[in-house]
Amino acid sequence: MSEKDNDYVLVKRVQGGDKRAFDLLVLKYQHKIASLVSRFVRDHAEVQDVTQEAFIKAYRALGNFRGDSAFYTWLYRIAINTAKNHLASMSRRITEGTDAADAEQYATATALHDIADPQQELMTDQISLVVNQTIDGLPDELKTAITLREFKGMSYDEIAVIMECPIGTVRSRIFRAREAIDQQLRPLVDETGATD
Repeated sequence: MSEKDNDYVLVKRVQGGDKRAFDLLVLKYQHKIASLVSRFVRDHAEVQDVTQEAFIKAYRALGNFRGDSAFYTWLYRIAINTAKNHLASMSRRITEGTDAADAEQYATATALHDIADPQQELMTDQISLVVNQTIDGLPDELKTAITLREFKGMSYDEIAVIMECPIGTVRSRIFRAREAIDQQLRPLVDETGATD
């Protein structure tokens, strides 16, 4: 029996009133969903809250799940939408500068732990910062596509199902996201090459 079939059996049990079957689905996917959410939400406590909210929404909507796609694909779509909604509500409550200051403080603290090669560490930190800032600044559809592909290792087919768009659109979005990242990294790489 495949993963999709196993999940579908559990879903049917939940739809039949067996709440413990949903606990099994949560246990199976909680780390994957938290990891996905963490690409959108930086604060660990908020990641946990958004992850829990995604599972609550999934539980409430499970009666509508027909099995047209794999359960995890359906769940990932809910998690992404929940994370986006969370970010939208957060942007109304706090300023973007606070998040940037927190991220900078965390990056500085992390850098203090590793003093093996300061030049290499600085370059790695700069590249990571540029990549993350670029991804964070992308339109939602590009950010979602590149996150699912590069950080979750999903296939183009899986991403197309999650994003509810043709595979060609997925390829285009990933290409455009990579182009944006490349454009932001090019000056950094050129600068490094000139100083070596």
